[in-house]
Amino acid sequence: MSNSASSSPDKIIVYRSRASKNRDTAKAVKDTRERLQTNGQAIGSFERELMELHLSSVQQFAALMPLFIIIVGLTASYFGGELNLMPWMLASLVAHSIYLLLARQASKGNVSAEAAAGWRKRLLAAQILSGLCWAWFAFNSCSACGTSYFFFFKSATLFIALSGASFVFFMLRGATLYAFAPVAVALAAASYLSRDPLDVALTVVFSISLAFFAFITDRLYNTNVRLLSFQSEKDDLIAELEVAKSMSDEARRRAEEANLAKSRFLASMSHELRTPLNAILGFSEVMATEVLGPLNNPTYKEYVGDIHTSGQHLLNLINEILDLSRIEAGRYQLNEEAIQLVDITEDCIGMVQLRARAKDIHITDQFEPEMPALWADEKAIRQVVLNLLSNAVKFTPKGGEIVVKAGWTASGGQYVSIKDNGPGIPEEEIPVVLSAFGQGSIAIKSAEQGTGLGLPIVQALLHKHDGTFLLKSRLREGTEAIAILPAKRVLQPVSAVEQEALDYRRKVTA
Repeated sequence: MSNSASSSPDKIIVYRSRASKNRDTAKAVKDTRERLQTNGQAIGSFERELMELHLSSVQQFAALMPLFIIIVGLTASYFGGELNLMPWMLASLVAHSIYLLLARQASKGNVSAEAAAGWRKRLLAAQILSGLCWAWFAFNSCSACGTSYFFFFKSATLFIALSGASFVFFMLRGATLYAFAPVAVALAAASYLSRDPLDVALTVVFSISLAFFAFITDRLYNTNVRLLSFQSEKDDLIAELEVAKSMSDEARRRAEEANLAKSRFLASMSHELRTPLNAILGFSEVMATEVLGPLNNPTYKEYVGDIHTSGQHLLNLINEILDLSRIEAGRYQLNEEAIQLVDITEDCIGMVQLRARAKDIHITDQFEPEMPALWADEKAIRQVVLNLLSNAVKFTPKGGEIVVKAGWTASGGQYVSIKDNGPGIPEEEIPVVLSAFGQGSIAIKSAEQGTGLGLPIVQALLHKHDGTFLLKSRLREGTEAIAILPAKRVLQPVSAVEQEALDYRRKVTA
């Protein structure tokens, strides 16, 4: 008593913690579903992820742009002394170094969603500084270098710089436009001052190319946003699946605990209830038979009979509940042997014959001759047939008739059919009748109400034998219950030649 009292508060604490955990889990599932049901997410919600991708890309290609600037500066010496790009080269390298320092500083710290917008502004400002350096390069001219040579050199340099920067900086929205818009302005100013058709053509083509690359980088940026959105949704779905799995595991564990508690309760009930019931039945039977002396008052004798009948009914109820629980728990073990289905059916008819005669019910049997033995549990098959016969006697009215058949099935198995001409069962109530503790409307109105466990036990026992149970009934037309055992349960008779061979082998081995 003390142990149970001391453990109950612990159980309450555990159950409360589980309830809190389930509430948190349900809230997480709700939040995840709300995120998944939104029509897309704002770009700002992915600023941090995009900024981290951009910083990684800048550091990966950190040496690309300085190398290109150095190559351009050194190549300019080919055109002679008038064109000196060394100051431009140094200024461009300094501007690019400033950008790299900002990128490295941003990547060292944990870029939060709030700080991402501020870092984007700083990096764009550094891009404008690099753009001014490229504008300086674009504004340069060299009259002594030969117009066509320097034009192609400058054009190639600007287009390579534009395409390379677009490739590296497309994760930073607007970087291409901020970096090369000053170049377009410088080209426009140079073409206005020189009035050279080649400069005008370069300005137009570069401006169109700038617009094209800005459009492409913007599309790539939006594509990455969608990819990040899909990744986020996938992560949310995985999280929801994990939460659902956790809830399912918790529900399964609690169901197993409940099933274990049920089994323990039924085991306790088996011991605690059947022991005193057996004593009650034994003493009441002794008193009813007046073994220790006559009962002078006939009313006492009638009461003793009622006690014995009620106790027997209660014991049958307990046995049925225990049988069903053992079958459902998989603890019902079959004790299989060779049995004769017809013999068992005849014995069961004899057991219900007295009750049938009391109601003036006529039982007719129709058995096929020379049926071979079955490999089955005799007790289970006897319980199946007896339950079906008891139900037929119970619900058949006075003066009714019950037909019992035993024979072969089309597949080579054996069956027992018990058909009565009772009130029948409505078709919509048949699933209810076949469920545990289920009773139809006729059974509820009947004076002989049962537990509703007979037919479920029949189904379970036949299932243990790989058999089938069929219930056919219509209202006011009677009911037919058919128990079918499969062909693999039938023991085929041994031929005379095979029997002689077996006898000979036994003699030799003996």
